[in-house]
Amino acid sequence: MTTFDETTFDETTLHETTVDQTGFDDTTFDDDAALDLIAFDGPVFDPFAGGSPQAPRDAEPVEPVPARVAPVPAARTGPAGGTGPVGGPGLVTGSVADLAAGVLSAHRAALRAQTALQRALVDRALSGHRFSRSASEFPAPASGDTHGSGGNHRAGALTSAPEGAFKPLTRPSARSLRPADLPALLARAGYPGPVAVDVVTDISVRGGSRGLGALSATPARGAAPQDAVKVAAVIFAALVGLPDCLPNPTAHVALRSSHDLPAGPFRLEIREIDLLPRPHLVADVLSADAGVTDNGVAQDDHGQVEVLLREGPGTHVGPRAGGGAPSPSARTSRDGRHVLLNEFHMAHLSRGDQALALGPEFGVYTGRRATRLPTGGLLLVDRVVDYSGNENSRQTAEFGPAAYNTEYDAPADSWYFADTANESMPHFVFMETSLQAALLMGYYAGPTLVDPHATASLRNLGGTATLHRQVDLRDKTICQHSRLLSTTILPGSSLQTFDYTLSVDGETLYSGETLFGYFSDEALATQTGLDAGTTRPSWIAAQQVRPHTRRIDVAARRGATDRMPRSVGKLALLDWVDVVEDGGEFGLGCLHLIRPIDPHDWYFERHFHLDPVIPGSLGVETVVQAVQEWMIDAGHGSDYAEPGFAIPTGVAFSWKYRGQFLPSDEHCEVEVHIKSVHVGEHAVVVVVDASLWKPGLRIYELTDLGIELHDRKAIQR
Repeated sequence: MTTFDETTFDETTLHETTVDQTGFDDTTFDDDAALDLIAFDGPVFDPFAGGSPQAPRDAEPVEPVPARVAPVPAARTGPAGGTGPVGGPGLVTGSVADLAAGVLSAHRAALRAQTALQRALVDRALSGHRFSRSASEFPAPASGDTHGSGGNHRAGALTSAPEGAFKPLTRPSARSLRPADLPALLARAGYPGPVAVDVVTDISVRGGSRGLGALSATPARGAAPQDAVKVAAVIFAALVGLPDCLPNPTAHVALRSSHDLPAGPFRLEIREIDLLPRPHLVADVLSADAGVTDNGVAQDDHGQVEVLLREGPGTHVGPRAGGGAPSPSARTSRDGRHVLLNEFHMAHLSRGDQALALGPEFGVYTGRRATRLPTGGLLLVDRVVDYSGNENSRQTAEFGPAAYNTEYDAPADSWYFADTANESMPHFVFMETSLQAALLMGYYAGPTLVDPHATASLRNLGGTATLHRQVDLRDKTICQHSRLLSTTILPGSSLQTFDYTLSVDGETLYSGETLFGYFSDEALATQTGLDAGTTRPSWIAAQQVRPHTRRIDVAARRGATDRMPRSVGKLALLDWVDVVEDGGEFGLGCLHLIRPIDPHDWYFERHFHLDPVIPGSLGVETVVQAVQEWMIDAGHGSDYAEPGFAIPTGVAFSWKYRGQFLPSDEHCEVEVHIKSVHVGEHAVVVVVDASLWKPGLRIYELTDLGIELHDRKAIQR
């Protein structure tokens, strides 16, 4: 964090002004202000193109897309094991009943409420109700925690952003700007200063010694160097979309120079950039020919320039009381509509002021443990386009059904594309982006406001999801349509059911149903797992004679140079996997591993702010990687010209969570049962069931999780 002199803007004042929902306050911004930062997170955009983006076609009804290989056959032994749709009778007899017996066992009154919920859901299912058709990481091993290409053969020489890096809201379509381009950018940022630069070149949102962005500029003839530097900084802020998330924004610029500014061409390198508490950046001012030191820090530093964006007087930067919409900003959806909530609100909901994110009623949760979106590279929803539901739900506690559309941009340089073994998006991102989009507006409706001073932690309890198309999602905007189906308030807890459909370019991609709960500390403390508090041993431990196992050295393969894809960096979740040939519940093989839990691992800081737990989706990702390693070890894909992993289409995957992995837990035990293996001409599809244990308690159950390994070159012909 940069340290400034005695003229630094008062951080406390800045934070206090963010809570005001009535508009611009009386606090005068000091143009010598310094800024406090953290880290933030849109579509590729041409700032000079006229008109709105082309509207996508409405998402088509979901129809299962035929897989590239033959349908996955049933396992040789044992039942199919599916749990059925989350929203139908499967939820009644499974999720809610288990919840009553497990996590909420301390609240006996909840049992009666849940019985009523079950009856209502059964009645709805029998009356013909139909749902729409159809993210826990473990410690990254010390060996091989290198950010790399993983399975991302399409990325080529693309420089990927590290996890948690600032994600620009918009991206410039060109590396340089003409003088005629500049006035519109300055006006967009509400900066009244003269256009004091002639040429802007070498624009890069990942450039500079810190990878946060850079540009070069030449002062206009007769312009003062300080004016040129300020204008260049505002131009970069506009290029990455900082002004777009505020209504009627105004840029306030401050310059701190340690010695004379360059009179000729100069370079700006961004050192800090964020959306909290207001969008802002800090850049180093360098000579155009400045070099770098051995540790990558630029030489010939001429000081720093800071840009702070503020909303205009009389505007509402956040939602109003009762859920009223904020004042409109320039931020738009993929089809050009003004959005209800944007990246600024998502950032505040994940780690800032909840009053600014969702409305003044939620201000009670700021600075304390409460429901939040994940932060950093695990924040996987960007904008809420619209919301249709009970507008008075916060006052009446009648939550009813609701529907809403959200969007998530997946830039090609996203960290997970580089670190996954999948040829496109990893499994956990599909889960996280859909679940975050679903729960977001369920929370917005206000179920926790029934008792706002109680601590309520959000937990996912289960769901079912299906991939319908295999699409390269780099530089795509994922449009998410979600429905809140029901809300049930219980003593110390509440439950919400959702369904969702994800689409890209107007065509359905992924769909599912899920159940979330908001739990008091007492409810979470009484978790009894999936087996009513009893200890259920793993299949290997239950055998009278311990079966022979063969160990796959995953850490060693991670350092190999073969062409088989592998997970690396933040997604290097495994060091080894033990295999029992022809073992497991279906006689096709059993995989087993134990992972230590390190309380300092990166994901605890991301999921969630002030409420650290391992994301369940990364538990799923761990199972996916274990199966991928087994497939490679078994020789599958060894003759493929371009092997690549993917999620198979048409396989309905179900999960059930009845507990949480905390930083204080010693380890996680994972057991995977191979359920079916189907070998096609150019692809192999494996379907598995799995369980995950915290010490003494089985808390995750996965059913029909599919993993595909295919020959990309043969499929593309």
